[in-house]
Amino acid sequence: MSVQLPRIFRPFFGKVTWRRNTSSKVIYLTFDDGPVPEVTPKVLDILDAYGWKATFFQVGDNVRKYPELHDEILNRGHKVGNHTFNHIKGFDYSTADYTDNVHKAAEYVNTKLFRPPYGRIKRSQIKALKTDYEIIMWDVITYDYDKNLSPGEVLNNVKKYLRKGSIVVFHDSIKARNNVLQVLPEAIEFWQSKGYNFGLL
Repeated sequence: MSVQLPRIFRPFFGKVTWRRNTSSKVIYLTFDDGPVPEVTPKVLDILDAYGWKATFFQVGDNVRKYPELHDEILNRGHKVGNHTFNHIKGFDYSTADYTDNVHKAAEYVNTKLFRPPYGRIKRSQIKALKTDYEIIMWDVITYDYDKNLSPGEVLNNVKKYLRKGSIVVFHDSIKARNNVLQVLPEAIEFWQSKGYNFGLL
């Protein structure tokens, strides 16, 4: 389980964004797989409590079901990204079918940011999408959705891989609910204690 993909493998994906190149002490906080009513509003309240903003990579079908949550994310000053319509793995689909699914999500999520679910995307799919989207991967994935990890272990992932310009992935999903709601306040407090602030993608 790699929290941070080794740099040697990153060129395989071509022109995608893993981390922002900055000399400032900035964390780019992101959430995948929502919005869902069981988790997303609580995540938004935590972010409000600390005055932090984030980017939510949304599954189009979830936005279709819960458009009021999508609107609430934007109304509170956050950004959104496309995370396909059905949360699909690019490796399992032709380039045409995959991009069709992304474009279907775009009917509900208006953005120039895209993150492939699971990070699984073919080079041909990247090539097809990069004219319309900045493809955002991550510098640190917390594994908050892994039920075998305790909140303490998830927080350790956040602490161990802290660095300027990191794009950090949490999930506002039911699977991640226990870990993300417990760890997120501690993560923000840790970053702040080290002099970091948030950035928006």
